[in-house]
Amino acid sequence: MNWFRRCAAIALLASLSACATRPAVVAGGPVTPALPYEVAAEPERYGNAEVIWGGMILAIDNRESTTEVTILGYPLDAAQRPVPAAGTRGRFIIVLPGYVERHDYPDGLFVTLTGRLAGTRAGRVGEHAYVFPLVEAAHVHRWPPGFQFDRPQWHFGVGVGVRL
Repeated sequence: MNWFRRCAAIALLASLSACATRPAVVAGGPVTPALPYEVAAEPERYGNAEVIWGGMILAIDNRESTTEVTILGYPLDAAQRPVPAAGTRGRFIIVLPGYVERHDYPDGLFVTLTGRLAGTRAGRVGEHAYVFPLVEAAHVHRWPPGFQFDRPQWHFGVGVGVRL
């Protein structure tokens, strides 16, 4: 009977750990749920708000004392991963201190970041005038290629033990 209790306890712990959610990549406190296009339309409304946004890198521009990374925004899932299948949410620019290598932030890479809104900048997307929200990044998480295909996997196995 003691063996049965041990097995039941192990099975219970294993099933509870399987139900645990994945931790968020970027720990965040209270943030503004606004989307990039909403901030671009009313920048004075959002001021210096904290945001958690994510998306795909479109371009990088090293300036004299900062680096600006243009992002095509996507909504985030519960694990704070960008969801490309959900459609875009506008563009924004991440402002990073100092010089950043293009190799570390290549075009097409997905990121999730926290930061503080730092105003907007008028620019162009092709021939179209566009207003980009600026985000001074506090933390940027770079996702590995193919991350959107990584989903929780279930494995179940039965083993046989031999005691000599």
